[in-house]
Amino acid sequence: MRILIANDDGIDAPGIALLRKAAARITSDIWVVAPERKWTAASHHLSFDKELTLSRRESQVYALNGTPADCVVAAMTVLFRDGGQPDLVLSGVNDGRNAAEDAAYSGTLSIAREASFWNLPAIGFSRTKGGTSEEHDVAALAALIENLWRARAQWTREGTFLSVNLPKELPAEVALAGIGRDKIAGAADIVSEEGENIVWRIRRGRPHTSRPGDENSLIDSGRIAIVRHCWSDGAPLDAGFAVELNNALKQPAD
Repeated sequence: MRILIANDDGIDAPGIALLRKAAARITSDIWVVAPERKWTAASHHLSFDKELTLSRRESQVYALNGTPADCVVAAMTVLFRDGGQPDLVLSGVNDGRNAAEDAAYSGTLSIAREASFWNLPAIGFSRTKGGTSEEHDVAALAALIENLWRARAQWTREGTFLSVNLPKELPAEVALAGIGRDKIAGAADIVSEEGENIVWRIRRGRPHTSRPGDENSLIDSGRIAIVRHCWSDGAPLDAGFAVELNNALKQPAD
């Protein structure tokens, strides 16, 4: 079994070290491609037409001067260009939860999403602040990964990937979560206003809103919250909508 690991906190972050230790209990064939630096809220940024460098740190471990999503592309188009693609892609462990609208902003989840574009099973791991990397954490995460892999037929299909939020304390009970609303970047600070220019800064933090059964509520109750995301199904409209719209467009303008 071959596992590819990446993250958005940087190759030297504690979270990716935890993930590597856990994965090593499942297989010895582990590849790591991770950014040289932290890329918080990088979303699915790809570095088109830019020369990037893969720097080998050790056997099958590379640092990349690119974005989190670039890491998957680098692995698939450079390292595995002659075959031998991974069986599973793991991302994280992110330093902090990824809940609600974070799915759109998260570099951690962009890795899992990019992997799904390559039809690879992928899981993005995030963890609420304050967790440790002790033996029990490694063992619990390894058991979770191994059991998710064994059950992959139940969650893998085209265009899907998993987002797994870990609580501070492990091991913990698993629960399937709904996607809530907890908008980050909902406020800004005005730094200065001079002439035609406004200098402003997005304020960090979130309102910490939750509702029963969403990711935040489950994480806060000490459970592992799992969501399956899908980019390929969309949100189809009723067929009659196109008919109504076409009829409206045929009407003479006022």
